[in-house]
Amino acid sequence: MPGPRPSSRRLTELDALRGLGALCVLVFHYSTRFHELFPQAAHVPFRFLGGNYRVLLFFAISGFAIFFTLDRIRTTADFLVNRFARLYPAYLVAMLLTLGIESLARVSQLLIGSAAILANVTMLQGFAFLPEVDGAYWTLTVEIAFYACMLSIWKYTGLRRLELLLLGWLAARWLYALWPGMPERIVMLLVLRYVPFFIIGILSYRVWAGQRSWRQQAPHAALALLSVATIDSPDMLLAGVLLLATFVALVAGRLRFLSFRPLVWMGGISYSFYLIHQHVGFVVMLKMAEAGYSPWTGFAAAFAVALVLGTLINRLVERPAGEAILRWWRNRGRSAPNEGAPSQA
Repeated sequence: MPGPRPSSRRLTELDALRGLGALCVLVFHYSTRFHELFPQAAHVPFRFLGGNYRVLLFFAISGFAIFFTLDRIRTTADFLVNRFARLYPAYLVAMLLTLGIESLARVSQLLIGSAAILANVTMLQGFAFLPEVDGAYWTLTVEIAFYACMLSIWKYTGLRRLELLLLGWLAARWLYALWPGMPERIVMLLVLRYVPFFIIGILSYRVWAGQRSWRQQAPHAALALLSVATIDSPDMLLAGVLLLATFVALVAGRLRFLSFRPLVWMGGISYSFYLIHQHVGFVVMLKMAEAGYSPWTGFAAAFAVALVLGTLINRLVERPAGEAILRWWRNRGRSAPNEGAPSQA
């Protein structure tokens, strides 16, 4: 088995995959989802149905990348501050900007009530079953629940026997399939709909970090895919197989061809870009259609606006605010040794 690699090393291939996923989700939303919500508006003459499954790529990436945080923290507070700094500033600005653009454009179909808006400020609206300011935000509820699960594992059991816990997680998913009446909040908090895709990323990281071999991980990967095969649709299984193959190639260093600058750059702004692209893009395409422009022109304009706003939010909010929060936290000297957390593998 290969020796451990430094978890601080940045994988440009991972950024490239983020960028590719963000672009595919945008194409799905601008081609397929836009037509579903606004059938009366002119739209580009194609649908990109497979784009909806690209969010599964984000989940697998999160399963891989969560260890870049877990390997650096010493306390629960470290983790919470790290995730807050990473997610919240850009989210808040993108949400307020989206609300403002929707209101100015008077696109009532995209607007939500004041109570739901207040819930969105907390970033926890999904757990209260309230609508999102932007439909793309549903994945944030899944991600937050996954972070909570991984933090609990890190704090209360440690990561040394992580694979055994993953088997229990998959068993809970099969229980969910057999118990249709399982409370929805349990399903949501345990990420039971999407846990196999996070597990693909987790297993891959452990191999990449030199902590396990693929021979050791193969049974767990097979069970993750079996969970998808027995519970979900064939297209979800195909997505799972492709994701596993992608991460095997990533770990083996076979995805370096993706690491060309535009795609890596896109991955670097992908979070802010994802937050701002959907509803703002819909407004742009609607207004362009009303002004008589072709659907392709509207598509291109929406993409350009999302790219500019995503870049600005990344450069002016996401990076500086996140760095400032983490710097403030480090300067407080609040990270006490280990807080009783078990030793990490």
